[in-house]
Amino acid sequence: MVEHVRGASGRAELVTIGEFARLSRLSAKALRRYDELGLLRPALVDPVNGYRYYDRAQAETARLVAWLRRIGMPLARIAEVVALDAGTAAAEIRAYWARVEAETAARRELASFLVDHLSAKENAGMSNGNGTGRGRGTLGIRYAALAHPGAVRASQQDTAYAGARLLAVADGFGESGAGASAAAVDALKPAARGAVDAADLLGVLHEAAESSARAVHDAVGGAGAPAESGTTLTALVWTGERLGLVHIGDSRAYVLRGGEFFRITHDHTLVQSMIDDGSLTEEEAASHPQRAMLLRALTGGPEASAARPEVRLHDTLPGDRYLLCSDGLSAVVDEADVTRTVIAADGPDAAVSALVALAGDAGAPDNVSCVVADVVAL
Repeated sequence: MVEHVRGASGRAELVTIGEFARLSRLSAKALRRYDELGLLRPALVDPVNGYRYYDRAQAETARLVAWLRRIGMPLARIAEVVALDAGTAAAEIRAYWARVEAETAARRELASFLVDHLSAKENAGMSNGNGTGRGRGTLGIRYAALAHPGAVRASQQDTAYAGARLLAVADGFGESGAGASAAAVDALKPAARGAVDAADLLGVLHEAAESSARAVHDAVGGAGAPAESGTTLTALVWTGERLGLVHIGDSRAYVLRGGEFFRITHDHTLVQSMIDDGSLTEEEAASHPQRAMLLRALTGGPEASAARPEVRLHDTLPGDRYLLCSDGLSAVVDEADVTRTVIAADGPDAAVSALVALAGDAGAPDNVSCVVADVVAL
């Protein structure tokens, strides 16, 4: 027979852990574990025998905890979510899953690269007999960078950098945003000193991404700044044969090749995740009130250790033109206008000047930074 704890009215209010396990479709062992972890406390614990009693209304919360654990949500975040109202909890779960999908996509791209890379090595060895391939001649890059505070912001938190082996844009935010963006870019510079062998580039990129994450955490956390401070980072490391991409946040990288202009990065934002799952169109995203909400960035907060830039390799061709920019450009200037400007500009210097001017014509509500680089045969 099921035991019940009765109130003064005699009506059953609390049930034993065994009955509650049946109500919630969870095991008593799982419920005890949830109690130990602080995810779901019993409504009453008998001080004499230690028996746990639950309110029937807790069954829905118990099932929610189980579902969140099944999707891999960390325990600390589960504790926060179950304390929220339904609408806010739904938004938190959406944001969490969008981050999981972004990280999964980055790992998928890395796996695809490794398959292609190893297959290319095998094919080269079979065709040449000695594992060596035919060169394409010597390539180099011509580049320019320009950052402007814009017409509204009182300070400059963007960092734009262009050098012979490193192109980078970082968009800082929060109280220590300027320091965060500078730290992120500076941490990449050692990876671009001297020649980087194309075969070693992937490892170099991973080390550089780790260095940037640590540098931002130290710059922001070390200064005692709030966790909301941080930066995006989009960078390209040049080997003379390939470009290695380091990317996190909503700054962007584009390439102009054969007259076609296309983006090679994916925004780590809530709005982008909604576009990806079909719940929002590109047109709706442009005016969405949360279009600037980042799901991944480099910060000094408690989740900083989990946020790492994605890394990827890109083959290059003579004539390629690359654009890196903060959302001070991409969020305020129509992509068609950006495309026309990138195509028409006579060299990188002219391109960055024209692009910053476009942002100014659109009101320049944010800092704007651009880097343009042309791949040329030497």
